Amino acid sequence: MSAPIKNPAAETLPRPPGLAGLAADWASDQRTFKNVSWGKAMMWIFLLSDTFVFGCFLLAYMAARMATTVPWPNPSEVFALEIGGTHLPLILIAIMTFVLISSSGTMAMAVNYGYRRDRRKTAALMLLTALFGATFVGMQAFEWSKLIAEGVRPWGNPWGAAQFGSSFFMITGFHGTHVTFGVIFLLIVARKVWRGDFDTERRGFFTSRKGRYEIVEITGLYWHFVDLVWVFIFAFFYLW
Repeated sequence: MSAPIKNPAAETLPRPPGLAGLAADWASDQRTFKNVSWGKAMMWIFLLSDTFVFGCFLLAYMAARMATTVPWPNPSEVFALEIGGTHLPLILIAIMTFVLISSSGTMAMAVNYGYRRDRRKTAALMLLTALFGATFVGMQAFEWSKLIAEGVRPWGNPWGAAQFGSSFFMITGFHGTHVTFGVIFLLIVARKVWRGDFDTERRGFFTSRKGRYEIVEITGLYWHFVDLVWVFIFAFFYLW
């Protein structure tokens, strides 16, 4: 069979203006997806679906809080710690937020060094990011154990509205699970980067193409999403 004849004029047609141009960009065979790998495209689709899940959780939390006639517990008091005899509201939550936001910086640097093919710095920064994530999960475990010891349950709590416990465990637990999986993913990819699997084309998960550090960027997309979700949880759950 002879090769199909290409029309050079069709390939150089200008993009239509307005909504027609937007539709042309996002058509299945057009510009937007031509230079995007399946891995990156599927990660974006996954993150979009996860956005809806977290959005539903936060909307349900706001609806429950506004609908209840029982006073809602004051987060500044519930999440306060006594350190050296000083009452510090939200101190643990502030540290957790600082740790997670800092991890976004180290992850961004890891992606930068990954595309420079500096595997040692990339692996080190990914391990540092994983350490930040593990620290966050550890502090969240301490927060959970403290509230459980004080009587907080999914069906009630000693300070007011019963919906507080179920909202707290559902939202923070779901987010903490995401962070935990992110830490595991970071450790797996960092090990492969450190061993040079992307340079030697060693067969295995995430290392099918030689010299491609794109998996580091895909991991970074997931990690930045987890950090961004925490900003909304922090604002709606702890500051409201």
